[in-house]
Amino acid sequence: IAGNKIIVSMLMLAGLASLIVGNAHQAQMPEFAHDLGHGDAGIKYSILLTGGAAGALFAGIVLESRNLLPPRPRTAFLLVMLWAIALGIFALTTHYAIALAAIFAAGFLNLAYGSMNQTLVQLNAPEQIRGRVIGLYNMSAHGLRTFAGITVGFGGSLVGVHWSLALSALA
Repeated sequence: IAGNKIIVSMLMLAGLASLIVGNAHQAQMPEFAHDLGHGDAGIKYSILLTGGAAGALFAGIVLESRNLLPPRPRTAFLLVMLWAIALGIFALTTHYAIALAAIFAAGFLNLAYGSMNQTLVQLNAPEQIRGRVIGLYNMSAHGLRTFAGITVGFGGSLVGVHWSLALSALA
């Protein structure tokens, strides 16, 4: 697959997003919830987690019910950039409502770009090795999340979770 630019670019895109940001911000959600409000951080935490999940659910329903985003590499890159912007806004805002809207958008965009990346890999993988190529994609997209704990998590211990996530999203 080394000669297939679409597959290689989707593997790299998924891998870099997973490696640099991944889902490490979810483990830091209690601190985000605490910092965003003076009330019960537990309820605010639950609502933030639900907001991200609701965004992904909404994306699944909307994207499956309409042909809004045909699979194109350029669109996948745009969706990842928008996802990073949404996470950056979430990380840096001090307003709970904006944070909730941003995490909803991030959930939507995460599902949208992940689905599009995987679709492009599946459509372009040679039939005789399609399963192995999809396995490689999944390792890149999900397996590299382990190291996002270093970029976002360890970085959070150095500069705080807000700046750590914002800088990771910027990268």
